[in-house]
Amino acid sequence: MKKIVGLLLLYFSLWTVSSAEEYVVIANKKIAKLSLTQIKAIFLKKIRVVNGVSIVPVNLEARDPLRVRFEKEFIHMSFNRLKKYWIKEHYLGHRPPVTLHSQESVKAFVKRVDGAVAYISVKSLDDSVKILYRWRE
Repeated sequence: MKKIVGLLLLYFSLWTVSSAEEYVVIANKKIAKLSLTQIKAIFLKKIRVVNGVSIVPVNLEARDPLRVRFEKEFIHMSFNRLKKYWIKEHYLGHRPPVTLHSQESVKAFVKRVDGAVAYISVKSLDDSVKILYRWRE
């Protein structure tokens, strides 16, 4: 009986690990390595240039589940708090990051635009972009 319970626990833990979604923060290949603090600052547009390269942060649409995860993991702000942040920034003359509709369009944008930084699922990843950071759900 103990063996069966042990096997079930092992199976469940392996299933949980294998079913966890993995995501990446990506950049154009011209971008150097960035810290988590820099990534957060980039998406809040507090950093606009890194090593002489103009940075272009790219978001998915506002209610996209991956964007919600990214904002929770990196920005540490809720949707409503970020909305208020960008309203305030608007009056200071600052615009929010570019928004695209799909992970494929995000990846294509990052590949073609120097300084572009974004996030996608590992499932959408290929070698046309540089990985800056990985995380699991």
